[in-house]
Amino acid sequence: MRADRLVATLLVMQARGRVTAAELAEELEVSVATARRDLLALSSAGVPVYPQPGRGGGWSLLGGGRTDLSGFTAGEARALLLLLGPRADASEVGRSALRKVLRALPEPFRRDAQAASAAVVVGGRDWREASVPEHLDALQHAVIDRRAVRFDYTAWGREPGARLARPLGLGDRGGTWYLLADTDAGRRTYRLDRMARLEILDDRFDPPAGFDLDEAWAELGEVARAAGSRATAVVLVEADLLAEFRGWVGPADRLPSLPGDGDRVRVRVGGHSMEVLARRLAGWAEVAAVVEPAELRVRLGELGAALARRYPTDAPQS
Repeated sequence: MRADRLVATLLVMQARGRVTAAELAEELEVSVATARRDLLALSSAGVPVYPQPGRGGGWSLLGGGRTDLSGFTAGEARALLLLLGPRADASEVGRSALRKVLRALPEPFRRDAQAASAAVVVGGRDWREASVPEHLDALQHAVIDRRAVRFDYTAWGREPGARLARPLGLGDRGGTWYLLADTDAGRRTYRLDRMARLEILDDRFDPPAGFDLDEAWAELGEVARAAGSRATAVVLVEADLLAEFRGWVGPADRLPSLPGDGDRVRVRVGGHSMEVLARRLAGWAEVAAVVEPAELRVRLGELGAALARRYPTDAPQS
C-alpha cells in the first residue's frame, strides 16, 4: 500500500462523503481489488472508514464530506501514521504525503503521530506477505509511548528466559519481524515469533541521544550479513507455506520468479555455515527445493541417504 495512495483515498472520501470500491479504483487508476484492500486496511487500522451495507452502499468517512484530517482523534491519527510510516520512505512522493498528513493533524496529536510514523521500518519488498506476529500491535504502542516491556524469550538452542527491554523500534526483514531494544546489557534485537507472555510496564524511558531507527536498522543488517549469513542458498518453497518456512528456517528474502517456478516462490536464506543450512532445510524436503549452491544439494542428499538407512521403509516394526 503506497502512502500517497492512502492520502489520496482519504481526500477522495472527504470530497465525496461516500464512495464504492469501483468508484475509488477509477479515480485512483488502480484495480477494484486494490481499492477494496486499501479501504479494508484503513478500517481495520482504526481510521474512521466504514462500509455501508445495502443497495447503493459503499464506504464512508465518518462525518461525511465535512470531515478532514484535522478532525481525527489521537487514536485515529496514530493508526493512520502506523500504516503510513513503513511504506512512505520508499519514494519522495510517499515522504511528501507523510509530511502533508503530519501538517494537517491537530497540534496536540502531532508528536504521537510522528512517533508512530517512525516506529517501524520495513526491510523487504514483500512486507505484505509477512505473517503478523501476535505482539506486533502492543509493541508498536510501547515504542510510541516509550514504555518498557517484559517478556519470555526463546533464543535459538536455548531454554526460554525472561527479558526486560526498552523498545526503540520494530522492523521486518525477509518476512521476519524484530524488536530493536535497549537493555542494561546494551542494544539487542528479538524475534517477535519467539516472544511469549508480553507485558507492557508503567516504566517510561527516553531513547538514547541521537538514536535513529533507520540508521540502527541498517547497521544491524550489515552486522547480520557479515556474521550470521556466511552461507546462503536459493530455495523454491510452496507459496502457502512460506510464512511457516520463515518461522522455522529464518528470514527468507523474496527473489523474482523464473519460468518453471509454478506456484512456488523463490527465496534466499542464510546461515552460519552450509552444514547449519542443510540441517535446517532437511526437514522441508517435501515442500522446499534447494536450487543452489550445488554443495548444499549434495549435503542434503547425504542427509537423506543417512535417514533412509536409519529408517528403511521395509524394516519390521519394533
